[in-house]
Amino acid sequence: MTTTTTQGPLAGKKVLVTGVANDQSIAWGCAAAFKALGAELAITYLNDKARTYVEPLAQSLDAALLLPLDVTQPGALEAVFDAVNERWGVLHAALHSIAYAPKADLQGRLVDCSAAGFGMAMDVSCHSFIRMAHLAEPLMKKEGGTLLTMSFYGAHKVVENYNVMGPVKAALESSVRYLAHELGPAGIRVHAVSPGPIRTRAASGLAEFDALLDDATARAPAHQLASIEDVGYATAMLCSDHARLLTGSTLYVDGGYHIMN
Repeated sequence: MTTTTTQGPLAGKKVLVTGVANDQSIAWGCAAAFKALGAELAITYLNDKARTYVEPLAQSLDAALLLPLDVTQPGALEAVFDAVNERWGVLHAALHSIAYAPKADLQGRLVDCSAAGFGMAMDVSCHSFIRMAHLAEPLMKKEGGTLLTMSFYGAHKVVENYNVMGPVKAALESSVRYLAHELGPAGIRVHAVSPGPIRTRAASGLAEFDALLDDATARAPAHQLASIEDVGYATAMLCSDHARLLTGSTLYVDGGYHIMN
C-alpha cells in the first residue's frame, strides 16, 4: 500500500469504513487509500471471527476506532455512530461496503427467490445504507460529507449467476440518487462505486465466478481487471474537496467493462 501522508487531500478528514473482512476486501483497499491521502479512520468488523483478520489491518493504519458491526443486529449500527460521535463529534465520509443474500437465493434463479431471502438481501445490502445515511446526517451537517456504497454492473445489465443481487443493487443505486437529492442542501454528497469483478470473499459466493473474471478481462477496453487499490483511490477521490460538486453518481472502476455489450 502507498505510504501515508498527513498532507494529502483528505488530511483532517474523519472517515468510517465498514465491510472490511480481510486484506482482499474492496473496503480494505478503500481504507488504505483514505489513510494514504491523510484521513483518520474508524473501521468495523462483522464478528469475533472476523476481528482476527481485521484488527491487524486496522492497527496497520492506526485506526482511531475498531468497532463490531452486524447490521442485522438491532442497535448495532446506532452503536457505531454513537462511538464515532463520542470520539470525533463529526464525520466527513462513510463507506458502506456490505452485501449479503442467503446462498440458496443467491445461487438460484430470481424467479425462485424466497420472500425471506429477498427481504434479507435488500435489508442488508440496501436498506442498511439508507440507515447509515440517516445516522451520518447529523454528524455531516457541520462541515458537509460524502456517503459511499459499493454496487456492480449487474444492477443495470443481466450478469449470469448474479441473480437476486441484480435487483438489490439496482435499488441501491436508485437510493443513492434519492439520498443525494435529499441530503445535497446539507452539503452531503452520495455516490455508488461500481468495481468490475474482483476476487473477494463475498464474490466467491457467486456461481461460475472465474468465468465472469475471464469474460471481464477479455471484453474490457483496458483488458485488465481493477484491483482493490484502484477502487480505493477512485473512492477516496470522491471524498476530497476537489469533488465537492459531484454527487448522485455511479462511478465505474472496471477498465471500461460497463460500456461493452
